[in-house]
Amino acid sequence: MIFLLLSILFSTGLFVIFKYFGIYKIDVLKAIFVNYIVAFSMGFFFAERQIPISEIYLQPWFSGALFLGALFVSIFFVMAMTAQENGVSVTSIAGKMSVVVPVVFGIILYNESITFLKIVGIIMALIAVYLSSVKEEKSEKNGTLLLPILLFIGSGTIDTLLKYIQENYVADEDVSIFSGSLFGIAGVFAFFILVIKTIKKRASFGYKNIIAGIILGVPNYYSIIFLIKALQNKNFESSTLFTINNVAIVVVSTLVGLFFFKEKFSIKNKVGVVMAILGIVLVTIA
Repeated sequence: MIFLLLSILFSTGLFVIFKYFGIYKIDVLKAIFVNYIVAFSMGFFFAERQIPISEIYLQPWFSGALFLGALFVSIFFVMAMTAQENGVSVTSIAGKMSVVVPVVFGIILYNESITFLKIVGIIMALIAVYLSSVKEEKSEKNGTLLLPILLFIGSGTIDTLLKYIQENYVADEDVSIFSGSLFGIAGVFAFFILVIKTIKKRASFGYKNIIAGIILGVPNYYSIIFLIKALQNKNFESSTLFTINNVAIVVVSTLVGLFFFKEKFSIKNKVGVVMAILGIVLVTIA
């Protein structure tokens, strides 16, 4: 349970950091690139079992890490495009509602339990995610549905693959080096994108983007580490864990936005938070 709580805490920290990125006009792509370097370095530094970088490709989880790394960067850009075309609320809802994907696969692939309480709790949690995330803003855009659908599928696929690879290929002592490799691969893809962008429009990297990337990299690394360690707990079914993790992040992030950033908190948001808590309780009991 402690690893799940830490995963929720560090994931919520990412929300706070990204919020400050907007305040301080941080170049997100550059910060993301530095963040991947930091997380990659931490993964190898804290690894319980040392593996030469030249032999990483020989590990049984490498192909999965390669695909996940590319997916990390791709979904980041889909998220950015969705926010621009459809608005922040739609982006938030599509990303967080994706919890249904690993939940369904957990039940299908691992024969996880299906009880009345669990079904009610998951449905309640999904409704809560929508109510907690929706913002009543007149300026919200109405773009194509393709981008939110891609974000929904992509985000859910990341969680599902993370569970599958952890379950079948990652040894307990390789969690850190697997996570570091994952971030390193994502960093390589981000680097190429950054080079292409720089060729089109030259601009200095900027010290504040480097500092922002370092600040982002530490909690980003631990959010993945603690999530994987939580998934290793046999007392938690993945469908239960992902529901609790994602919905709790929504609740805590919403409360942080309310109390620290003075964001508007509608009746829908309040109902969503209450339903989220009830949903988490039901899923946990089930």
